[in-house]
Amino acid sequence: MIVRIAALLLTCAPALAVVAIPATVQAQDAATVQPDTPPKRGQAPKDARAYIIWPPNGAVIDGGKLWVRMGLQNFGVAPAGVRRDNTGHHHLIIDRDLPPLDEPIPNDKNHLHFGGGQTEARIELPPGTHTLQMLIGDADHVPHDPPVTSPKITITVR
Repeated sequence: MIVRIAALLLTCAPALAVVAIPATVQAQDAATVQPDTPPKRGQAPKDARAYIIWPPNGAVIDGGKLWVRMGLQNFGVAPAGVRRDNTGHHHLIIDRDLPPLDEPIPNDKNHLHFGGGQTEARIELPPGTHTLQMLIGDADHVPHDPPVTSPKITITVR
């Protein structure tokens, strides 16, 4: 019986020691392990650009469903998570200005991610005037340096 208790104490001793560490020390260690610095941005050639093939600027679309076709010049397409020089994947910014360029692009109804490497997508918009703009993200959804963007276009859905 004494041998079993001794073995149990030896087995649990390391776990008990971890519990005894003060919270302030744990917080300091966590801060040094996870620095609060922005993610490193992938590099892009200065002449790389994104563009919207369809719809054209000023288009009037009947019905809310439409295809968006996306293009790149002097840059390639790679799915999210794939790290290759001079590549990235499309993000469609709808009715918003560009997000901060030194952090991951948001993923919501106004920031559509095409992390599979898609170059076209069918979207649905409510009736009204809308803006569309492409922003290319790196493997981690962070815009490149310099950012690869398209001009912002305006369309009307009726």
